[in-house]
Amino acid sequence: GWFRRLLHKPKSSSVESSLNSGCSASSSPSSSSSESTSPSPSMSLVRSIRPSPVVTSDITSSDSARWAKSYDVCICHSEVDLALVEELVSYLEGQPESFRCFLQWRDATPGSAVVTELCDAVQNSHCWVMLITPGFLRDPWCKYQMHQALAEAPLANGRTIPVLKDVERKDYPKELRNLYYISMVLKETSFRQIRDTVVRYLQELCRSST
Repeated sequence: GWFRRLLHKPKSSSVESSLNSGCSASSSPSSSSSESTSPSPSMSLVRSIRPSPVVTSDITSSDSARWAKSYDVCICHSEVDLALVEELVSYLEGQPESFRCFLQWRDATPGSAVVTELCDAVQNSHCWVMLITPGFLRDPWCKYQMHQALAEAPLANGRTIPVLKDVERKDYPKELRNLYYISMVLKETSFRQIRDTVVRYLQELCRSST
């Protein structure tokens, strides 16, 4: 018995010393060891409100509900904003998720009616990005496509993504007043917000389909 206690005694002391050293390293020089073992309210709050990381494995699998439609994102825009839209499409398609974007001048079928192509693009896309600019507000086809998207899924959170650029808040379309929008001040930040919104919608879609 005394030999067994002799063998176990160094182990317990080493464990205690390692715990004590860990506590002292995580606490401030003026704090006690008992205070360092319990998290402060501010630390707990930060951990509780920190957003979960965006995980894309569930939307890239071969059996994902994502593949039920031809496109992940349909970009609704005015012709005068084509250069900016091409940058956005290049960004989204270059992401690890390889988003499938519908770009009207590139993906529309030659000879097809404009109305038919716009309706098909809306119906065959998971998300719709509305690039609302002064050109968008003047373009009747943009408004038509916006109304088609709202009629397709009026209450789908995250599916319609309004993006405001060079438009005052008072000019924000009344049809979209129930939706939060992305204000494009920094292009890189706005592109990332659009990407994250699309990912979250696709994740919710995949979870609801299982």
